[in-house]
Amino acid sequence: MGQQSKNEHEHHHHHMQHEEHSSGMDGMNHSHHDHTGHAHHEMSGMDHSMHMGNFKQKFWLSLILAIPIIVLSPMMGIELPFQFTFPGSDWIVLILATILFVYGGQPFLSGAKMELKQKNPAMMTLISMGISVAYFYSIYSFLANQFFHQHVMDFFWELATLIVIMLLGHWIEMNAVSNASDALQKLAELLPDEVTRLTENGEETVSLQEVHEGDLLIVRAGDKMPTDGRIEKGSTTVDESAVTGESRGVVKKEGDKVIGGSVNGDGTIQIKVTGTGESGYLAKVMEMVRLAQSEKSKLEALSDKVAKWLFYVALFAGILTFVLWLFIDDLPNALERMVTVFIIACPHALGLAIPLVVARSTSIAAKNGLLLKNRNALENAHDIEMILLDKTGTLTQGTFSVTGVELLDEQYTQDEALQYIGALEASANHPIATGIMNYLKEQKIQPYEAQDEKNISGVGLSGTVRGKTVKIINEKELNRIDQSVEKNRIQSYQEQGNTISYLLVENKLVALIALGDKIKPEAKTFIAELKERGIQPVMLTGDNEDAAANVADYLGMSDYYSALLPEGKEKIVASWTQAGKRVMMVGDGINDAPSLARATIGVAIGAGTDVAIDSADVVLTNSNPEDILHFLDLAKETRKKMIQNLWWGAGYNIVAIPLAAGVLAPIGILLSPAVGAILMSLSTVIVALNAMTLKIRK
Repeated sequence: MGQQSKNEHEHHHHHMQHEEHSSGMDGMNHSHHDHTGHAHHEMSGMDHSMHMGNFKQKFWLSLILAIPIIVLSPMMGIELPFQFTFPGSDWIVLILATILFVYGGQPFLSGAKMELKQKNPAMMTLISMGISVAYFYSIYSFLANQFFHQHVMDFFWELATLIVIMLLGHWIEMNAVSNASDALQKLAELLPDEVTRLTENGEETVSLQEVHEGDLLIVRAGDKMPTDGRIEKGSTTVDESAVTGESRGVVKKEGDKVIGGSVNGDGTIQIKVTGTGESGYLAKVMEMVRLAQSEKSKLEALSDKVAKWLFYVALFAGILTFVLWLFIDDLPNALERMVTVFIIACPHALGLAIPLVVARSTSIAAKNGLLLKNRNALENAHDIEMILLDKTGTLTQGTFSVTGVELLDEQYTQDEALQYIGALEASANHPIATGIMNYLKEQKIQPYEAQDEKNISGVGLSGTVRGKTVKIINEKELNRIDQSVEKNRIQSYQEQGNTISYLLVENKLVALIALGDKIKPEAKTFIAELKERGIQPVMLTGDNEDAAANVADYLGMSDYYSALLPEGKEKIVASWTQAGKRVMMVGDGINDAPSLARATIGVAIGAGTDVAIDSADVVLTNSNPEDILHFLDLAKETRKKMIQNLWWGAGYNIVAIPLAAGVLAPIGILLSPAVGAILMSLSTVIVALNAMTLKIRK
């Protein structure tokens, strides 16, 4: 497209684009969405059972049950100074431990069941193995001691501390990461509960559920479009920014399509419902979000990988220990050695290794304008190769407004020029007029009165103001009448893809006014910084090729996609992620929600829509793209700490498991349970201290 065509006053390309945008996305009646499998964010790979019970409550109640067990039963057979027993205390320990195992262990056992069903043992399976072996072996030990008077060591102490520490870890993590709320609910809220339907007997108010395809609905000024439909009568400007992310209002007349959830401007219109149920635009967006999220949850958490490895190691080491000790010694001793291996393999420190780092990094993130909604976000943000940026609202302010006024005739003041422009634009019904009138209001400028206003198709507006012939024309018309403006006066506006209108008074060029979506001042340095880090920035926009090329060029970006529909964005993100690229997507509209959910990391702009925020992993509360750099720095530091903590948390197993198995028994060294317990406590303390030293370098 030529340079002038993008400045056409009537923006034909834009309207066409929007008509294509809404075609095929016919009506819908959203309010009876009840996808039970709706898009709930998995808080982490290991936390499938998060919704099962409140961890805070579980932790405190389990702690109350655990204290008597800790006081009344020895630690790995060693009595601590504060411990005591009395006749019948064994029974109290047994009863409390049983309640604790069933109540406190429930989230882990349910989680393990789910992991094993998916043939993917991880953290939950490892914890479950530790607590189950400890519990059932302790029952055997209790029966042996009580009824057969054999002295068999029990593991009630380990059972109690393991459950309480693992619950604490999960609670810290749940507390740190905000729960993703229900994006579907937010989508339903975009639609009105009641609508005005036109029947042969006049108007009636009905609930949205009762609307059928082919019904005629009345949508008054300022109301939300209840369904997708086609305008049968009237014309208006529609604000589709919440739905499509498009900043400028779109002029709609008879025959044009409207999207459910968009906001009607100043005209009253009658729309014919073109479809209900699952065929509407918002329903399609929601379905894409749901699918993308379910596929994305396959990303595995770091701690899960370690836990899976530990699970197999412990299983192999435990069984091997049992078999070898059976040859050397008797069955009770072989059993005890195997159980010691299983219990030691489920380290207390591992349960806290990641949650403590997550809690610390979440609070650092909050101070830096980042809200972390998915705790895997920080782990997955390492080695991001490309960042896909939605233009409107992310790189730009997201509002169609005046970006500059240039006076071209010194006989007039700037205020006078604006009073002339306002006189003609006051009665016009299109986005440029709205932008200009808002600007005049902000500047407290009262426009002149105009007579004989006319809309000249493809050119602009004309009329008589204070006895003078006044016109507002586009660049195409300016070239046609052989007038021109110095290149340097308009270059920066053209670079930013602005629409420029020119004011003529008595056929003399008086001023120009530029409108567009202002590029955020920090966007240029942000793009430069990304390139410096070796990350490829790519711009995605629904704008036409010309406008997109100008903005990309101004920001120094060589890669961009223009004229995109929401599914277009999602397809681009999907194609990169499927090619094995680690992709971050940044956006703010409902149309960005599917791509935010699909990307390795989805980042929503805080000033954007609730639905986008719900589909994202991270929210920029200050709407400043530069905060993404802080996020990448924090992710790097966080991952480093996580790996260190996992080494501390699981690493002691490298020493403890073989010792517990009795590799040094031939030379008389058998891991004393007390030493095992000290090692366990030591690694937990180191993990906690290490997490606290996490900071972000600026």
